Amino acid sequence: MRREWAWRACQLRLYAGVSRRLISESARLHTPQPPVDLRRTRNIGIIAHIDAGKTTTTERMLYYSGYTRRIGDVDEGSTVTDFLPAERARGITIQSAAISFHWPPPQEPSKIRPIIISDEISGVSGNSDIVPRSTVSHNINLIDTPGHADFTFEVLRSLRILDGAVCILDGVAGVEAQTEKVWTQADHYKIPRIVYVNKLDRDGAAFSMTVKEIGVRLHGWPAVCQIPWWKDGKGKLTGVGDVVGLRGLLWEGGDGKSVRALDLEELEKIDQAFAAEIKKARIALVEVLSEYDDVMVEKFLDYGEDHIAIPAIQITEALRRCVLQSPQIIIPVFAGASFRNIGVQPLLDAVVDLLPSPEERPNTEISIASQRGTLQEFLTGKLAIPQPSIDADGKHRKVPKHDVPTIKNLQGCALAFKVVNDPKRGVLVYVRVYSGSIEKNVGLFNTNLNVTEKAPRILKMYASDAVEVDSIPAGQIGVIVGLKYARTGDTLISYSGANHKTGPPAPLNTLQLRPIAVPPPVFFTSVEPNSLSEEKHVLDSLSLLLREDPSLQVSVDSESGQTHLAGMGELHLEIARDRLLEDFKAKATTGNIEISYREAITTPSESFTEQLNRDVAGKYARASCTASVSPLDESTSPVHSDTEHQTILSIDSNRVIIHHPTITKAGLPTSSEQPPLPSHLHFSAIISAFQAGVSAALARGPKHGFAVQEAQIDLHLDPSSQIFSETTSAALSTVVRQAVHVALKDAVAKGGSVLMEPVMLVTISVNESSLGSVVHDISSARGGQVVSLDGDSTTGSNSSNTAAQGQDDLVTINPDRIYTPPDPFQSSSAGQEYAAVDRQRQITARVPLKEMVGYLNHLRSLTGGRGTFVMTVDGFERMSSHRQKDVLNEMRGDIA
Repeated sequence: MRREWAWRACQLRLYAGVSRRLISESARLHTPQPPVDLRRTRNIGIIAHIDAGKTTTTERMLYYSGYTRRIGDVDEGSTVTDFLPAERARGITIQSAAISFHWPPPQEPSKIRPIIISDEISGVSGNSDIVPRSTVSHNINLIDTPGHADFTFEVLRSLRILDGAVCILDGVAGVEAQTEKVWTQADHYKIPRIVYVNKLDRDGAAFSMTVKEIGVRLHGWPAVCQIPWWKDGKGKLTGVGDVVGLRGLLWEGGDGKSVRALDLEELEKIDQAFAAEIKKARIALVEVLSEYDDVMVEKFLDYGEDHIAIPAIQITEALRRCVLQSPQIIIPVFAGASFRNIGVQPLLDAVVDLLPSPEERPNTEISIASQRGTLQEFLTGKLAIPQPSIDADGKHRKVPKHDVPTIKNLQGCALAFKVVNDPKRGVLVYVRVYSGSIEKNVGLFNTNLNVTEKAPRILKMYASDAVEVDSIPAGQIGVIVGLKYARTGDTLISYSGANHKTGPPAPLNTLQLRPIAVPPPVFFTSVEPNSLSEEKHVLDSLSLLLREDPSLQVSVDSESGQTHLAGMGELHLEIARDRLLEDFKAKATTGNIEISYREAITTPSESFTEQLNRDVAGKYARASCTASVSPLDESTSPVHSDTEHQTILSIDSNRVIIHHPTITKAGLPTSSEQPPLPSHLHFSAIISAFQAGVSAALARGPKHGFAVQEAQIDLHLDPSSQIFSETTSAALSTVVRQAVHVALKDAVAKGGSVLMEPVMLVTISVNESSLGSVVHDISSARGGQVVSLDGDSTTGSNSSNTAAQGQDDLVTINPDRIYTPPDPFQSSSAGQEYAAVDRQRQITARVPLKEMVGYLNHLRSLTGGRGTFVMTVDGFERMSSHRQKDVLNEMRGDIA
């Protein structure tokens, strides 16, 4: 009887909990959202090497902000941002997750910060009553990104829309290879960053060595804002020293919510050596800021050249000014141990105090009507936009920029940076709004696809949870539900008075925000439906996968009919394959993961003219095209020869030159004797059809079946003999594909073709003791080429010279000039953190991808389990005849 009553009581408690959760969810879904102040908004990302503690730190941020009531654990699979089954099973982040919260919590002002007085601080006198921005609640839109190299594109598309970033480092491993990579990518997008050194509670944690590596490998001056507080100087981590505020922060209690703040007087009584180190750190911080901030020099003189007397708020504002400089030279560094709940609250303060709001970021780049500029220049009319127009007499003229009436009708402009297929809500399109606002039930014109579709629902995402809102204002990140066509990188605009079919008028229909570059895939696997009835579901599932992740590619072998799915790496492709079969429930069989080679021709072909004269899609169509192909000679690349009568396109390392001497790019004949284009076929549509036809022909080489690279395709367009009243875009695309395919076959018949293999740029992190054996293995056994050791060029090859040229603009930092506090294990007489025994070294090499398959296990055997590596595609190179013969024999053996 007691067991029965206990079971019923348990059921009632469970039901009550679910009911409360459902009521809370329902109330939140229908609660009007307050207007968002852009000055109080931070769009930030968490970036780092794999296993540095990104998701763990994010969980603590959510907990201390009041968003969650318990701290999730990566090992248990209970985190908020890692909600995919594959993420929880593997314990890694695969898909970047967006989540919004407030810091500090509006209802709970922090005990370790004073009350705010003003937000406008820069340039004021040294009034100590003025305090940082982090004393008022800010809306933080946070994106937790993956750390694995296979998911680099996921990081790229997140960085594209961020305003700031927190780079997390492992205090034991230091600056790792993937950290350098994402740091460089953030440099490319000019994103301000701060650094958080995590895992300082672990044995072997070296804050001092990590800070020096920040300077040497990330090419900036570390501004140490916090130093670790070790118990008795050499024990476990108990807190951090706030160098800016001249205080010690001591974490008490298990969940880290209780933080005790001690000023210098109290610190000197408890730990005199630590108090002295904080003063030393403050002096170093003021010195490094004074080199790059003139206002800090003035404050230093105003306070009698006393580093300690300068108020904390002035230090914070100097840090903020330096962080917002471009390029960023000063790198604020913070310390903590997220798993032990130490250091996360001050990190959140730094996010609010130092990183920019959307209003403080440089204006986003756009292209419109073949012109490049910024969105703000276009909206204010400063960007000259030539508008092709035709007078009554048929002559071409240009409308001046002040005669463009379309700008005032632009209601919103957004970039779709991520597409997710949610099993409950359908397809979710994540957008960042750059101008105006995106409203619910308003038509959105996709300038990349030239289609218009409505936004029936708009959400504010909280990882896998969501709140429905009426609009997404400029500077904010949100989700649109119900879009059928939008893909990653598409530009979406809303325009008052636009026709639903034709969209906004020119040139607004060509407005595109800076796109997201998609790297080429290097692995592929075959996908075969289990039955003919499953084919449609498999293809639909693959289409959804591609919308979610454009770094995946799907191709169909025209001869065998086999479908190939290609990706960035083995893990990337393995997870995509698992999602296809398990999440989308596609009933299909997949083959082994194989390397995606390329094919190149060696001899030019003759010129071939193909005719199309048959029914296409039930309608009679007629078209013609003349094409020839030749090996691409980069030394004669016509970079600036795109003229009025010649259009040059670039398709996957191939050059396409479309010659149209009798017609201009405006679609007008060069003389009155030439017939005009058919009214149903515009010049832009012809070029798009040509591009589609060439892409289809190059997707499969005529000899080995791999995609063609390093070819020049010359197409000749003569409307009088090739375009007719029955010509359609589909007919043009078909005839171009046929002509290029015939030309490729002729080139191969004359001189054959050569295989090209992907060559990877590999960065290997090993201990000093294993350096020699790893370098020997890469150079001899794997046919690789060592480019550099620890970032210093060691070879005179072309690749290393290219890499060196990319390093020219980077700041060279002398590690001896960087201030660092002593580490627990460091001898007081050593003076050099780099003198640690068996320190970490980095090897950068170029190695064929085939030699890197399964390399991790071999590297671990060489390094006693301590070696790690990351790699990216450096390019495709032609194979030697001996190596090509071995690869082809291996492939034939696999087929047999």
